[in-house]
Amino acid sequence: MSTVVVKNGNVEFALKNLKQKNAKDGLLKAARERNEGYMKPGVKRRKAKKEAIKNSRKRERRERYN
Repeated sequence: MSTVVVKNGNVEFALKNLKQKNAKDGLLKAARERNEGYMKPGVKRRKAKKEAIKNSRKRERRERYN
């Protein structure tokens, strides 16, 4: 579980940081996957391959504009 310290009563900033940390850790994604239940190995492999393609395209887009 991620923890965030609220500084100077700035709750909005702390909430934003908490959401970013959770997204980076992949907690919500893991919970959704557990909720879906068992996935066949072939389905899991296809899903992972699709995600890898999506991430590589994202990375290429970022590198192109930097």
